[in-house]
Amino acid sequence: MPPMYTQKRLLTGFLVSFTAVIIILLADHYAALNLPVLLLIPLRWLPILIFMVYAVKKKSLTTWIFFSMLAGIEFGYDLPAVAKEMNIVSQIFIHLVKTIIAPLLFGTLVTGIAGHADLKQVGRMGWKSLLYFEIVSTIALFIGLAAINISGAGHGVIVPEAMTRGALPEVQAQGWRDIVLHVFPENIAKSIAEGQVLQIVVFSILFGIAVAMVKEQYRAPMLRFTESLTAVMFKFTNMIMLFAPFAVFSAIAYSVGHMGLQVLLNLFELLATLYVSLIAFMLLVLLPILLFLKIPLRNFIRAISEPATIAFATTSSESALPRAMENMEKFGVPRQIVAFVIPTGYSFNLDGTTLYLAMASIFVANMAGIHLSFETQIIMMLTLMLTSKGVAGVPRASLVILLGTAASFGLPTWPIFIILGIDELMDMARTATNVIGNCLATVVIARWEGEFDQEKAKNLNLETEV
Repeated sequence: MPPMYTQKRLLTGFLVSFTAVIIILLADHYAALNLPVLLLIPLRWLPILIFMVYAVKKKSLTTWIFFSMLAGIEFGYDLPAVAKEMNIVSQIFIHLVKTIIAPLLFGTLVTGIAGHADLKQVGRMGWKSLLYFEIVSTIALFIGLAAINISGAGHGVIVPEAMTRGALPEVQAQGWRDIVLHVFPENIAKSIAEGQVLQIVVFSILFGIAVAMVKEQYRAPMLRFTESLTAVMFKFTNMIMLFAPFAVFSAIAYSVGHMGLQVLLNLFELLATLYVSLIAFMLLVLLPILLFLKIPLRNFIRAISEPATIAFATTSSESALPRAMENMEKFGVPRQIVAFVIPTGYSFNLDGTTLYLAMASIFVANMAGIHLSFETQIIMMLTLMLTSKGVAGVPRASLVILLGTAASFGLPTWPIFIILGIDELMDMARTATNVIGNCLATVVIARWEGEFDQEKAKNLNLETEV
């Protein structure tokens, strides 16, 4: 193989060409160079094609997913009419992934609980997880509050009259009784059909405890079944993940084609505030936790990059769940801890969503020109600390909470239309943050339990080549 085609040179070529294209595009826009469209289109595609060659040489699924994101943005911008019809591809992927979740959770949880027969550990993991979730998500709330107050997003935004009219999607507010009842399944088949992750977890834990308590002659066949089911579902996951680059490409292309890039300019301040605050949360909260626990940072990033990228592109935490579970187990977290913490975290540890809710609540007030005192904002955050824990499995859960918060504090609902207009772009970042936060939570609980395999983490082997 000639040296000029090595992976390092291809990556360098991509970075140089990408930077050059950005400079040319900025010069064309601000210096009014008026370059012909027929020149700009191939110019924008050049670094993407170089990165495609790099992906071919790299033979990594994660690399192909990054390529799909870049190609999807450009395709959606160049051919919006076609891109608007492509959402079905990503929907197929999400549907396929959702078929994995219930049997995978059932198999891993039952095997982890009944196979070790340590029922006390289940209780320990429960209170440790909830304590960690509450502390970290509360910090996320106050980072969101600080960010929106510093940026002042929402003040002075010119709102088209059409965006203040119409009807919000119908949502049903939930009281605390509804939230508690929602945790427990009334029919496991119904829970599976509706994708109620927390209900599946509760059923699987109880079933695993029951298996652990019966005689060996009954326990052994069930354990062999759940172990086989788990192995098959992980292999099934690997098959479905080969489709991930196509799903990511179509999801990104659809988003850009459907909404256009202009929406970024109109509400850039709000988007920038969210993205910057989420990055700050990772650097100021998640990173110090990693360093304090002496977790191999580089390998942790490798382990979470693929599930986080899938979550970012598809705006679906569920689509990243199987791969996140598999990668964290390879990273050195025992299977029973992974199977307990990640699904539970999808209900109680949505760091990105809680940070977003803090920002969105104040943004609604800013848009309406309503000043909220510091005391009122603190009370609002305390309210969100409780209500944000009930988002599990509820359709449009963040919208339910946002509408409830607006009503409770006398805020108008029309600014929520503005948020819904760019919600998909914000959902990308907060969903990826949710996945990263829950992956880290498995490491924290494993370290707390004294069961984290440091050597496995140092010698991480993801085996995601295609």
